[in-house]
This record gives sequence, C-alpha cells and structure tokens, in this order.
Amino acid sequence: MTPPFGPTDARRRHDPAVRGFASDNYSGAHPEVLAALALANGGHQSAYGADAYTTHLGDLFRHHFGPRAEVYPVFNGTGANVVGLQALTDRWGAVITTTSAHINVDEGGAPERVGGLKLLTVPTPDGKLTPELIAGEAFGFDDEHRAMPQVVSLTQSTELGTLYTPDEIRAIADLAHEHGMAVHVDGARLANAAATLDLPLTAFTTDAGVDVLSFGGTKNGLLLGEAVVVLAPERVRAMRHLRKLSMQLTSKMRFVSVQFEALLAGDLWLRSARHANAMARRLAAGAGDLDGVRICHPVQANGVFAELPQEVSRRLMKRYAFYFWNEPAGQVRWMCSFDTTPDDVDGFLTALREELGR
Repeated sequence: MTPPFGPTDARRRHDPAVRGFASDNYSGAHPEVLAALALANGGHQSAYGADAYTTHLGDLFRHHFGPRAEVYPVFNGTGANVVGLQALTDRWGAVITTTSAHINVDEGGAPERVGGLKLLTVPTPDGKLTPELIAGEAFGFDDEHRAMPQVVSLTQSTELGTLYTPDEIRAIADLAHEHGMAVHVDGARLANAAATLDLPLTAFTTDAGVDVLSFGGTKNGLLLGEAVVVLAPERVRAMRHLRKLSMQLTSKMRFVSVQFEALLAGDLWLRSARHANAMARRLAAGAGDLDGVRICHPVQANGVFAELPQEVSRRLMKRYAFYFWNEPAGQVRWMCSFDTTPDDVDGFLTALREELGR
C-alpha cells in the first residue's frame, strides 16, 4: 500500500499566527534553545548521559543550586516527580501535598501506580501548604495500619499561580525535618517564581531546606526535558537506577542537556519567565477592569485565574484556546508563555470585551 506522503513531504501543518492562553506547553521552543540543539547535533557522543553536554550540566546546576547539587535530566515533569518522590520514600511511604497539586490531579495516578506511594492530600484555599496544614497529616509514623508520611511535596509556583516565600518554605522544611520527613518541590514553573520574588534559585530551594527538586524546562521554552535536582544527596539512594526503572533515561541525553545549558548558562530562563509573568499581569489588569470578570487569585506568576459567565467563556473559547479550571463555578485559567506578546494579550481582551457585551 502506497503511503499518503513521500519521505520528504514534511510540511507545516499549523498556522504559526494562531495564539492561545490554554497552557505554556502550547508554545514552541525558544529560538535560542533550537540553536543550542543544532549546536549539539552532528558527530557521535556517548549515550545515556556520558556525553560532554551532560557532564558540563552538573557544574551549571551547582552554580544555581549550590555545590552539593546533583542533576538527573529526564523526559517530562511527571517523570521528574515520580523519580524524585521514589528517591525519598520507602514502599510503605506517603507524601503530604495539596489537593490541587499536579501530582494529585494531573499525573494520571503515576506517583501512586508507578511510584508505589500514597498521597495524603490537604485542601487549601490558595494552593499553598502551611506547617499547620501539614501537621494535620504528620502523624502515625509508627502505626502499621497507616502509610508513613515521609515527604512533604510543594509546588512553586503553585497550581493556582501563587508563590511561597523563602521563609514559608523554610518553616515547612523545619517542620518536615523535625518529623523525619523530606521536602520535595515540583518546580515546573520555578523560574516564574524566581522572576517575581527577584531572588536567586537557591534562596527558596537549597537555602530554605528543600531536599529534592523537579526543575521545569518545557514550560519555559525547552522542546522537551525536565530535571530531577538532588539538593541533599544523603537523603536519596540509587537515583540512576530509579531513573532507568521509571523509563526516564534518554539515550541521546545530550539533546536534553544542551537545552538546559542554553536556558541556564545565561539569563534566558529568567528573561523568558519575567516576560511571561509580565504578560499575565497585563492580562489580569485588563480583564479585572471589565464588568462580569473577577480575578480569583493574586497573579504572581504566568497564570491568571478568573471567574466569568460560562456562556461567555464558551464563546470566547471558539476564538482563543483556554480551559475551564472549575467549570461549575465559571472559573477559567489563562496562561502566558515566553512568546506571548502584548498584541496577543490586547487581542484577547478585545475579544473578551466583545463576548461580554453580547
């Protein structure tokens, strides 16, 4: 049977002028990242992380996260979380996290089914844990009938676009460590948090007592790839084996590592995050002034959570892509990325005004 296209018939199958606010994953790769990929291409390099780019990556992450940091590139964010949490738990272990956490809501049960751990979830109004909330689940360590709490997992910035300060993370880490627990951070949007806090990455990770970090790249301009960053090596074991066991060991790892080099060697990570955050603030300011729209949470990163009539959102979705966050309540989420432009935001606001006025 003849294939429908020839071997050289690759063609652009989308309109690059189309923009949306559904997810920062919808954006393409940053041009500087694509240039780095081309730089790493050609010739032969050792596979499975024994290449020159991955070797150099360790020095780069130690620059940002301290001299004890170890980095393990992986394919995706769910993989980073599963590998990182496995490294901190026993088979009988449990993880305290928020009800809205990505590991609880958006990872298809992977932490539990693949990682073999139990999630102990805590409802929060703003996506943030506190020592008081954690204390409600930090018990029964010697109770054989209860999964043992061994990790507290935070998200920075949170799934609701809010931020932890370094002092808030330090207070959580102190409580966790007092109870013999470790601290994991899902940092899919860690760069956005750093951009708003105007602090170095180490200030609210290593220096605040975080033990293992999932560091995001895809939402900040990478083609693919995230990283597990071990900040307290004494708390983990057999990381390389866990990464392979969890199907997160890429053979041509140089192409993941060189993207992180492009992101972190200069200021691309911060420049892109600052821009995305600024576009979210512009969007929130414009939408918040409109009758019928309520901004639900402080806009501290690159996401805007708003409440407006459902029928308005459904009409607007035919013009711009975005998602309901809580459909019965009429809540939606609008995400900005490194390539969102002021014109994109203003065009969306114009469409929003038109749909509100219909």
